[in-house]
Amino acid sequence: MDYKLISCDDHLDLNQLPADVWTARVPEEYRDRAPHVEERDGRMVWVCDGQVWGGWSGKVPDPSKPKAPPPLFTAFVRAGIENEGQRRPAVAELRLEDMDRDGVYSHVIFGPVTSIKSDDVEFRDACYRAYNDWLADFCAVAPDRLLGVPMLPEFPASAIKELYRLAEKGLFRQANLQIASAQPRLNDAAWEPFWSALEETGIILSFHITVFAPRPGDPGVGKPAGTFTATKAFIEQFLDPFIDLFAWGILERHPKMKLVMAESGLGWLPWVVQELDYRHWRLWEAKEFWADKGGIPLVMKPSDLFKRQIFVTFQEDYVAMSLLPFYGDDNVLWASDYPHPDSIWPNSHATIEKQMGNMTPEMRKKLTHDNAAKLYRIMEYADGGAARAQQAA
Repeated sequence: MDYKLISCDDHLDLNQLPADVWTARVPEEYRDRAPHVEERDGRMVWVCDGQVWGGWSGKVPDPSKPKAPPPLFTAFVRAGIENEGQRRPAVAELRLEDMDRDGVYSHVIFGPVTSIKSDDVEFRDACYRAYNDWLADFCAVAPDRLLGVPMLPEFPASAIKELYRLAEKGLFRQANLQIASAQPRLNDAAWEPFWSALEETGIILSFHITVFAPRPGDPGVGKPAGTFTATKAFIEQFLDPFIDLFAWGILERHPKMKLVMAESGLGWLPWVVQELDYRHWRLWEAKEFWADKGGIPLVMKPSDLFKRQIFVTFQEDYVAMSLLPFYGDDNVLWASDYPHPDSIWPNSHATIEKQMGNMTPEMRKKLTHDNAAKLYRIMEYADGGAARAQQAA
């Protein structure tokens, strides 16, 4: 292989962030309220406005205390890295070491896949800005390798404001909206200026699966059955907003808008798009009914809109490899999901060989490198900067 991989879905989780991400960056009036790390009941946790958001891994574990077996293996456990107190994903030099170990040139890096929770709009939005500003500094260590994805508030007015602020900085190629938490639904007119802002700025939008606490009364909590809950969540969280993009003409009205569906999986989407095409045909079959009711604003087939504007990531999806004729050559993006429990790091090359061994070298390169390099405009990759130097000459 004469190129390095480009991974389009990787992570910086809450437990790995520096303890001062927010306290060092929010306005002075919010310093006492800002998310910060405390020790509670012997555990280091993030706290904001008195509420615990989740754990923090920055405390070096006591080697004299026996370590309990994990309920789920992370990539680090599989790779033999026992000291998560290093917070490797959030230390640029260590993250780059891990990328090199896996033969990966670039990571597209999603932050905490949850929401910043507060009913105080100004405070909430200040926290989003603070994280995004920290992310810009983090990625500046290696801008073509560390491709940070800033977080957008899940509310239209705040999302629009932050999107334009990010565009003015000119530091990011993509921004993430936690779609499962977005309010109101995407058909609401309040989102229309947001779609226009994406076209205007050229920033790619992404949807990513959200981490939710177990539902009250879920019988699978604490039992082996609970491991399978994620299988439902991967589809549940994307299905309604995905269909809304077509049903309400959002993609059709905004042809320059590009969307990456991260960690959604590929295998379930072709049937859904096929069904949308069928319903679209049924709609036009009855065009005479709609003629005196304003007509039908949905002209393009959903499958054509999908191929024009939507990109999807995968990491280990054997079913999807047989569905590539549906997707075409350009819209599928490989990912390692570093360092999550589902991650294939540091065994990405072996996993790729296992699921893509029957493909042509050209197709494998498109999925694991070329499509991402084109979408994210990565000029300096795999060749130590020769491409950029040649362009400059």
